[in-house]
This record gives sequence, C-alpha cells and structure tokens, in this order.
Amino acid sequence: MEFTHFDEQGNARMVDVGGKADTEREAVAQGSIYMSEECFRKVAEGTMAKGDVLGVARVAGIMGAKRCPELIPLCHGLNLTKLNIDFTLHQENREVQAFCTARTTGKTGVEMEALTGVSVALLTIYDMCKAVDKTMEMGRICLVRKTGGKSGSFVNPGADI
Repeated sequence: MEFTHFDEQGNARMVDVGGKADTEREAVAQGSIYMSEECFRKVAEGTMAKGDVLGVARVAGIMGAKRCPELIPLCHGLNLTKLNIDFTLHQENREVQAFCTARTTGKTGVEMEALTGVSVALLTIYDMCKAVDKTMEMGRICLVRKTGGKSGSFVNPGADI
C-alpha cells in the first residue's frame, strides 16, 4: 500500500485531490467514556454542577470537527454539509458512547472530521466532569463506516453499529 502523504524523498505533503471527482461522502465515528456511578448518574440526570454536559459536548464536538484542518496538519479544509453528534448512555457499564456523523460533497473524505468530532466531544465530557471523577477513561474511538469516493463504502466489523 502506498502512503500518499509522503513524496518520493519521504517528505510530508498534502495530497493533491485536484483531479478527483466530487462525490457525496459520509463518515460515522464512535468513541466512549467510562466513569464512576456517581458521575454517570449526574450526567444522565443533567445535574452536573457545570451544566448540561451532553449539550455542551455536542456543540464542542461539532466545533472540533469543523476545525479539523487546523488540528490535523495535512487535512484538507472541507465544505461540510452535515455534522451531528449523538450520545447513547449505557448504565450497566457507566459508559457514554458518542457518535459523530459528517457529510460533504467533495474530492476527499470526512473520516478525520468524524473522528475529531467524537474525540472533542469525549474530551469535553471529561472536562465538565473531572471535579466528580478524575478516573474517567476514554476509548474505543474508531471509524464505524464511510461512503463515497474512489474506495467506495467501508463498514468496520468491530464497531458497535
């Protein structure tokens, strides 16, 4: 497999997508944060002292995904047509699962935007809850699926959807 972000001398470069056709592209990423029982209860009930944890994390995840090319050095700036952050709460293991859906019509995919959105949402949950539980753990961040582009569709068999 060829690494497209390096030139013949091994120098980092931004991939030239100028010759590629615009296609509809969508990516979904997921990730989880695990927390104490008390912390989970406060998040679920909306009683955390800093306010609506999931509401703030939703906005932060969207903002983070929009800023992806400022955070990831060789990412292209995209005209995003959809960014959505959703959460699923799993009481049995005190897990808040985040999902980010990103969509565009363009020459390159939106996987990095979806992954960044999930990551920023989880980091925001940690920030808003750390006074109650400093032992929270984030993980299972992965691409769930993507559509569009030359490589077509991909579904991650290890993802939760």
